[in-house]
Amino acid sequence: MSMRARLAIITLASLMVLVACSGSTHQFAYITTPFNNGISAYRLDTNTGSFSQVLGSPYQTGISPTAVVIHPSGKFAYVSNAGENTISLYKIGSTGALTEVMPRTNTDQQPAALMMDPGGAFLFAANSFSNTITVYSITAGSGVLKLISTPSYPTSGFTPVRGTIAPSGKFLYVANSNSASISGFAVSSAGALTPVPNSPIPVGNGPNWIAIDKSNKFLYVANLEDGTVSGFTIDSGTGALAPMGGSPFGVANTSTAIVPVSSVVVDASGKYVYVTTLTTSSSVYGYTIDGTSGVPTAAITGSPFAAGGTAGFIVPDTTGKLLFVGNQTSNTISGYKITPSTGVLTLISTTSTTTAPTAMVVIK
Repeated sequence: MSMRARLAIITLASLMVLVACSGSTHQFAYITTPFNNGISAYRLDTNTGSFSQVLGSPYQTGISPTAVVIHPSGKFAYVSNAGENTISLYKIGSTGALTEVMPRTNTDQQPAALMMDPGGAFLFAANSFSNTITVYSITAGSGVLKLISTPSYPTSGFTPVRGTIAPSGKFLYVANSNSASISGFAVSSAGALTPVPNSPIPVGNGPNWIAIDKSNKFLYVANLEDGTVSGFTIDSGTGALAPMGGSPFGVANTSTAIVPVSSVVVDASGKYVYVTTLTTSSSVYGYTIDGTSGVPTAAITGSPFAAGGTAGFIVPDTTGKLLFVGNQTSNTISGYKITPSTGVLTLISTTSTTTAPTAMVVIK
């Protein structure tokens, strides 16, 4: 065998080992930034947590984008524009680039949150000034929205700012910021909403975020003004909520000060819950979850974990290995790797967003 052939084989083998060892997995991340009326698209490296901006990003939205959701097909993105009462539809290209499809869809006043059922058949918008939820069917193939809630569904609470749909798709909940309550609804196969028993449900002051574990058993609410987290068990048949023992749970409050909490997330394993504080030097507090009661028990070793300034949200990636925190005064995204056996977070990346991020979603 010639020397050239041997070198070619060695080089090929080295490349194969390098690829196998790197195991590089990429996802796409989309982040809304209302101060420039934009949405930024990034290619996300799962191994390093690093972001690289997609060509053409950021893309124009309507006025004051507040939320973004992605269709399960990965073909469409939707952004709520609170400043003009519309929803923007975008087609997602193979590179992650966005192309807006006009015209924009009208909503009630000040859409603050968007939710989508797991099958991608319906989009729900929580409108914070109208105190309503509008429901749209999603046209297969084009992603175009069609209003099907006439009239809109009242939340029976003031200023719904965030919401979520249970992984089962059976129930939807919204946080009523100015009513110290959350409203729950059963979702029919046609997208119709029916209040769950005892809705709206009392929580702490300024509820700002809702998270549900993947087993559909537990629901957590971040109460901004109280600095607490309310915990509930979910009735699998009716969607009714029952308070956990000891709820609401304190996070970082002291005897002399309330430390606001802005968001909450349950990791993919269902073993850990993480809460962000809304301060100039924000932190992420992590706790183990009792698998039977859902109660956050022992603090995770090393908690709290440092974040940037004014952490407004915390979201997972699609692998369940990473968490990302949006920092609204430092204009950054902090990326963390989760240690599966302990829940410990390790900061692995800090990405500039130029202006304050308000929402983020990650897709494959």
